[in-house]
Amino acid sequence: MTIDLMQAELARIQSQMHDNCVVCSHSNECGLGLKFTLSEDGSVQATFNCDKVFEGYKNVLHGGIVSSLMDGAMTNCIFAHGCSAVTAELNVRFRHPVVIGKPAIVRAWIDRSSPPLYVVKAEVLQDQQVKTTATGKFMEQPAAGSGEVR
Repeated sequence: MTIDLMQAELARIQSQMHDNCVVCSHSNECGLGLKFTLSEDGSVQATFNCDKVFEGYKNVLHGGIVSSLMDGAMTNCIFAHGCSAVTAELNVRFRHPVVIGKPAIVRAWIDRSSPPLYVVKAEVLQDQQVKTTATGKFMEQPAAGSGEVR
C-alpha cells in the first residue's frame, strides 16, 4: 500500500472509529488534537507542544498525558495499516522527563502482527532525545455497525 493510500485509510478509520477521541480528534474541544502523518517505513508521528496546562510535576509533562500520546500514536499506526484495534495492554517506560514548553514528537510503528493481535511500539522524543518508550498489545475489532474494517 502506498503512503497516500495509507494516509487515506488512517483518515477514514479515524473518522469512523475515533471521531471524538481525546488524543486525535479535531472536533473534541478538550482534546489534544494531534495530526498523525505517515513515514515511508509505515510508522506514524505527530508533534505535541507540551503546553503548561498538561503539567504534572513542575515544568514536566504529566505521565498520563505522555502515556495517552503513545497509546494514541499506536492506535493511529494500526489505523494507517487498515485495521481497527483496541488497547489490550500498555507498558510505558519513563526514561527522562518530557519538559513543558518545548515541542515533542510521538512516533509509533508495528513491531509484529498476527491478527487479531498486534504488538506496537512507540516513543516520545524531545530535543532529539528519547524521553519515553512504550510497547502495546492491541486486539483487532470490527468496525462499528459494518463488520470487519479490512
